[in-house]
This record gives sequence, structure tokens and C-alpha cells, in this order.
Amino acid sequence: MGRRNTIRRRALLHDAGRLAIGTLAAPYMLTGAALGTAGKVPASRRITLGIIGMGARGMYHLERLKARRHDVELLAIADVYQPHRERAARMVGRGCRAHADYRELLACRDIDAVVIATPDHWHALTAIHACNAGKDVYCETPLSLTIRESRQVVYAAERNATICQVGSQQRSEPQVRLACMLVRQGRIGKLERINVNVGASPVCQIEPDEAPPTGLDWDNWLGPAPWSAYTPKRCIGTFRWFYDYAQGTLSDPGSRYHDIAQWGNGTCQTGPMKIEPVVAEFPTHGLYETATRFEVKHTYGNGVVLHTTSQACGVEFHGSDGWIKVHEARVTASDPQLLTETLDVRDARLHDSADHHSNWLDCIRTRRQPACNAEIGCRSATLSHLSTIALRTGRTLEWAPVGEEITNDANLNRWLSRPYRAPWHI
Repeated sequence: MGRRNTIRRRALLHDAGRLAIGTLAAPYMLTGAALGTAGKVPASRRITLGIIGMGARGMYHLERLKARRHDVELLAIADVYQPHRERAARMVGRGCRAHADYRELLACRDIDAVVIATPDHWHALTAIHACNAGKDVYCETPLSLTIRESRQVVYAAERNATICQVGSQQRSEPQVRLACMLVRQGRIGKLERINVNVGASPVCQIEPDEAPPTGLDWDNWLGPAPWSAYTPKRCIGTFRWFYDYAQGTLSDPGSRYHDIAQWGNGTCQTGPMKIEPVVAEFPTHGLYETATRFEVKHTYGNGVVLHTTSQACGVEFHGSDGWIKVHEARVTASDPQLLTETLDVRDARLHDSADHHSNWLDCIRTRRQPACNAEIGCRSATLSHLSTIALRTGRTLEWAPVGEEITNDANLNRWLSRPYRAPWHI
């Protein structure tokens, strides 16, 4: 899309958004159009979408948008696996375009924004290309596979004035927001320790190489990752257990839980100063690579210590006077009465969002920053990446959050990025 056309389209959405806000209680109450249909909603008031990656997460986004929003129109989907493309296209219907190559979707001038639900190793590159194509972006967590990739996404979003929402959806859960506000306002005393428990990676027996299934473009599934022969458990649904594509549970739920931890600590746009591996166990045989048992200690400039572990999932805030625990949208506290408090409006300093997708779509209209923008997503992913580097190298890292460099050993900075397989590049 030409830059002038992008600006004109965004201006129309902004103007129409102001009109809608003045006449309707909520955008999803618009009538006459459903996801994938134009209906009676004027073109200037519709947000046209594409979804890239139609596996389980892509279908989740499709179904959620379909259930929640009536002012959006899904025009195209993209996936390197033909059965996924066909399944999604059937669900949308009404002439939805299906692309094998996401770059074809990004070249479509009639698409305003895209949802990225690819495997992790594709997140950053696809997001950068989308920003450069003039699309607003919703990107699944983690934002990237490496720290340098995350920063490049931030630069691309800033350069193109992109509304970029990272999929840390707990930020749009009222109870999670309340928990972080209570922690930041000292309701559990002085915050001393945070436990981020992300669960353990599984193990898998070696399986023989085989030909990719019919309809899978294996070369494009690998994309910028190193070449590897195909095996079923290396790919769809189980890619997360290979370091070429992800970081095990430190990718997900790790990056989402790290986001909540840093939100409650007031460090979601900075990071720790020191990262120490405490426990690091990896598979000794079989196909999968990512750590099966681990603990990493992160020390912040404000004195708070964060432990990332392979124990059962959740975020625990421990203060001098009590604790608050978050698991997905469920929140508990040492004093249950805390969770029923009505906070003074002057205390409501954290971004208030009741639905992550709707927050993104509303911000596309208003051009305001969403609940979890690219900078926040970058910092949350960075915490997961630093944990992985410490575990895999067995080294303590001294980290400079401002310059984003490891300062105690310059050689360790090679872990902040990785080469792309030709012809892919940022």
C-alpha cells in the first residue's frame, strides 16, 4: 500500500471512530455486518483485516473476533499449510482470499491491519514487513525470537506510526490489572520478590525424517530458521520445543507472565540488571531441545528479585505484608479483602482495557497506544530471552536495559541475535 493511501485510510477510520464513539456505547454494538461480511456498515467505518498463520492460535483469533466485533471485515488469510488455509477460508466464507505467502496478503491495498499468529521464529520478520506495508499489527507473544529482533519491530512500528498490540491478553483482564495496581500501590507492603512459574518443557523420542505432508510448504515454514529435514513433531503444534523456532515454556506462557511481573513491578519498559542461572536441565536424549527443569534469578535496580522457574504456571508477588498471585485471569491474595477494594480514581494509573482485541481495534481508530504496545512487548520478550541465554550458556549476565547490552562479557552479546537463512533478512 502506498504511504499516501495508508494515511488517507487511517484518517477516515479516525474520523469515523470519533463519530462512532459519540453515538454508540461500544464499537462491537455496530449492527449490519459480521466478520467476513460488509453488511450495511459504511466502508469508512469498517476495519479490514488479514490473519497470518491459521493454526490453533490463528483460528482462536478468527473465532474471537467473529464473536466480539461487528465493525471488522476479514478479507484474507495466509498460511503455508494448505489444509489450514482451506479450513479458515471455509469458516469465513463470502469470498475470503487465501494466500500461501503472507507477502501477497501484505501487498493487498484493501487491508488495514493484520493479526500475526505464526510460529515464534516468524513473529518479528512478519511484523516488520507488515509495519512497512502500512498495516496495523496484532502480534502473538513472544514478539520475537531474539532481543535484536524485538528492537527492530519497535523501530518499524515507530517509523511507520503503526498501532502494534502484542498479545499479552492478561493485560486486558480487570482482575489482573487490579492485582498489579495493588502491588504498585504498596497494598502488600514493600515488593520484595516475584516468582514467575512457567511450567516445564516435555521430552520426545527421536523420530525418523520423512517427506513433508501434502500441502505443506516446508521451506517457507522454516523461513529464516536453519534448514532441517521434516519430522512431524518438529512442526505444527510442537515447534515450541526447538530453539530454532522458540524457547519452550519461556516463550509461552513465559513472555506473557513476564509481562505481568514487570507490569506489577513498574519495570515494563526497562528490565533487570543481573540474570543468574540457578538450575538448568536439558533433555539428554530424544528430539526436543528446550529446558525441562530450570530456575533463573533476575535482580532489578529497585531491589526486587524475580525468579523464573519451571514449576506450575502463575505469577506470585511477595511483599513485606502479604502476597498476590495471578494465574491467567484468576487472582488470589493473602488477604482476600484486598481484591474487593474500590480504588480511588486517582490511583487508576495503569492502562485500562476490558478486551485485548477490542482495545487494539479501538486504537486503530483513535491512533492512541494500545494496552501492550511494541515497546512493552519487546521488554517482556527480552526477559524471556535473557533467561534462555543464561540457561544455555550457564553464565551470569550483567544487563544494561538502556543500551540493551550484556556488559560483563562482550562475547555473550552474540546471543542477542542470530543469522537468518538466505534469502530472508531484516
